[in-house]
Amino acid sequence: MEYAVVETGGKQYTVHPGDVLQVEKLTSTQGEVLELDRVMLVAKDGNVKVGHPLVQGAMVKAEVLDNAKAAKVIVFKYKAKTRYKRKIGHRQQYTELKIVEIVDGEQSPTDTQASTPQEVPSDGP
Repeated sequence: MEYAVVETGGKQYTVHPGDVLQVEKLTSTQGEVLELDRVMLVAKDGNVKVGHPLVQGAMVKAEVLDNAKAAKVIVFKYKAKTRYKRKIGHRQQYTELKIVEIVDGEQSPTDTQASTPQEVPSDGP
């Protein structure tokens, strides 16, 4: 099982690839792919990496699905026998993200072989 713990908007979220979550509003447009780099924990293929406070090189790629407002919350203040009452509403803005990929910061053996140049044996001097 592959998952990560990321921080965005002052909150921490446990995310799996394919998850859809609502986070505090981010300045991004619909369809844009974000790289969340504040990763505190990565678990991949049974290996768990815990950051101190962050995991070096780890990131979570997420696609922005929508920027919207949550349902209205009614705040009603009332004090008995003093003719005091206040009613206000609030709609929190949020960004809906779909988790595309979790990168743990380690290079896989195929990546290291592709990045290092291979020596070609020569036939003669």
